[in-house]
Amino acid sequence: MNFQSNKPLLLYTNLMRIDDIQQALRAEGLDAWLFFDHHRRDPLAYRVLRFEPAQSVTRRWYYLVPAHGTPIALVHKIEPHVLDPLPGEKRQYAGWQQQRESLKGLLKGLQVVAMQYSPLCAVPYVSNVDAGTAELIRTCGVELKSSANLVQLFEARWSPAQYEMHKEAGRKVDAIRRAAFQEVSSALAAGSPISELDIKQFILHAFETEGMVTDHGPIVAVNANAANPHYEPTAEHHSPIRHGDLLLIDLWAKLNQSGAVYYDITWTGYCGATPPDSMLNVFAAVAGARDAAISCVQSAASQGRELRGFEVDDACRNHLRKLGLADHFFHRTGHSIGEEVHGNGVNIDNYETHDDRLIIPGVCFSVEPGVYLHDFGIRSEVNVFRAGSAAEVTGEIQPNLLRL
Repeated sequence: MNFQSNKPLLLYTNLMRIDDIQQALRAEGLDAWLFFDHHRRDPLAYRVLRFEPAQSVTRRWYYLVPAHGTPIALVHKIEPHVLDPLPGEKRQYAGWQQQRESLKGLLKGLQVVAMQYSPLCAVPYVSNVDAGTAELIRTCGVELKSSANLVQLFEARWSPAQYEMHKEAGRKVDAIRRAAFQEVSSALAAGSPISELDIKQFILHAFETEGMVTDHGPIVAVNANAANPHYEPTAEHHSPIRHGDLLLIDLWAKLNQSGAVYYDITWTGYCGATPPDSMLNVFAAVAGARDAAISCVQSAASQGRELRGFEVDDACRNHLRKLGLADHFFHRTGHSIGEEVHGNGVNIDNYETHDDRLIIPGVCFSVEPGVYLHDFGIRSEVNVFRAGSAAEVTGEIQPNLLRL
């Protein structure tokens, strides 16, 4: 697997990370990246800079990484050591007037500065700087740019070790998915009652047995429940699984290890030997949209052509539009995948947002078109990893609607 150069997690110093940030700033044509936090509201700042504060964070701090030169920290006098783990010059302020004057000094001579900000909140995953702070920084005479591309570069690219953990998670999750559908088949054949909640608990138990963790879920949904993309069975609200039902299972998990990343898939099946044409036709439409998105990514990667998240969403959605089904596909085509199941890299989206971030080597994302009708819904989800001049679907691809 041809990876973009990406140093393994936690194996190099803050100073080396600063060098990498400065190279990225120069490549982006930015004068600096200004990190800011108050009460640990921006976890990206700590993750990108790879540090834990030396004390509690009850006052505002700023950390400026210029494209050239030495980083500068600005901290409150009652929390003077909060940025001590980071290299560079340390400055202090106390009152609000001094803070404003210190910020002007910090930003003097700079024109374009990146922050965890997104115009019109187009990329909410990085929109962590409040409007008031953005206003304050602009009074210092600088233009704000979104750090979304930079965040992706330092937060969303996988190391080779993370790729291998993802592949291992995929093997385990795919096996659990097969076992879950087989559990349904066996119960139906035996005439034994089984429910969405039973299968949810079956999957969660299998995750624990296999040394995996998840943040919530899984989704196990029949018929009209499957038409709700974020339905989850609960003890109070769940449905039985019976002959003639459409069954959707969406499950995601990662290895219970430091730095592990998620594997996230959705498969569907029909509880019987002969699915109705309506379900077969919708599955074919969804699978075609999925494959159009995959082909779009793989073609661009092999040609060395730049590709942005919204373009892949367009390729997927246009397939359903030609079939008259686009109105029944009401979420983005896919999301970034990382240590959180919804990561901080490029999303495959020109529907909920217009994501114009590049799909760069080292990132992984889901492709998961769905068609949701009044009585059933079908989604097909795979994970796509971009590596160098290739793009890979990292697990199994569902070719046909399952018969249970």
